[in-house]
Amino acid sequence: MNTIKWGIIGCGDVAEVKSGPAFQKVANSELIAVMRRNGTKAKDFAKRHKVPFFYDSVNDIINHKGINALYIATPPSTHLEIAKQCLAAGKFVYLEKPMTMNADEAKTLETFVKENHKIVVAHYRRNLPAFQKVKALLDANSIGKVYFADITILQSTTNNVIAKTDDNWRLNPETSGGGYFHDIAPHQIDLMLHYFGSIKTAEGFSTSILNNKVADIVNGIIEFENGIQFRGIWNFIAAEKDVKDECKIYGENGTITFSFYGEEVLLNISDKNNVFSFQNPAHVQQPLIEQTVNYFLGDRENPCTIKDGVEVMKILDTFTT
Repeated sequence: MNTIKWGIIGCGDVAEVKSGPAFQKVANSELIAVMRRNGTKAKDFAKRHKVPFFYDSVNDIINHKGINALYIATPPSTHLEIAKQCLAAGKFVYLEKPMTMNADEAKTLETFVKENHKIVVAHYRRNLPAFQKVKALLDANSIGKVYFADITILQSTTNNVIAKTDDNWRLNPETSGGGYFHDIAPHQIDLMLHYFGSIKTAEGFSTSILNNKVADIVNGIIEFENGIQFRGIWNFIAAEKDVKDECKIYGENGTITFSFYGEEVLLNISDKNNVFSFQNPAHVQQPLIEQTVNYFLGDRENPCTIKDGVEVMKILDTFTT
């Protein structure tokens, strides 16, 4: 095998720009087919993106003999069963986050994965330049011993970074697993695990105010095995004037500050600010997809393992149940 030939299951808003075109741009990678239950929309996506085949059936795209890898970009409620189908058919899997509805489903999938299976979880932010810079600064001991990290995500009902869909499925817990928090927090929690390692203990609280089905406000704390402390607040009904997106890491010699949706990293040491600016790729998942392709071809280690995904799901459940 010298080329990964992809199919996309769920060619909706995420696949349109963030990920879909990257499968055609990465070396040794081809996008062969797409699938959506609405066949008209699948055909439209295929035509616009010059994809040879389109389907309205999961079984049909899985059984396409020319495909050896599948990107699962459906809502989380279908992730577990579709991933099991794909792996059972001998396909490689790139699985959108959150990887499942909850930690129990994540552990079920982890148990299902065999030695010959290859599956990558799409926590793509760890491969974007700003977040790689944060990791490099931490690895270089730029702020000395790290004491704690603080995340503040405040979104209003009108100023929200999360894409809206016609049915707004992200606010239906039977489809999404838990609202806006479950949609964006996997990226943030994954980065904390990526930066600070194994967790010793975690605790969280959540409340529903405007939407009694999902949490509007989530508050969580973590103690890592290395002693680093973490606290995070996610509020999706904040006042417009209070909208904020920030992570600040505090060390003995200064701080590292960054946004999850910006392209700058601020290093403050002894009241001196260093600003590092970056530009994300047009298709933000492309760096991780490139590493995934290389992993599937046997040229590198798994860039984001199912174990990584399970740990993230455990924290999501801890903070909200």
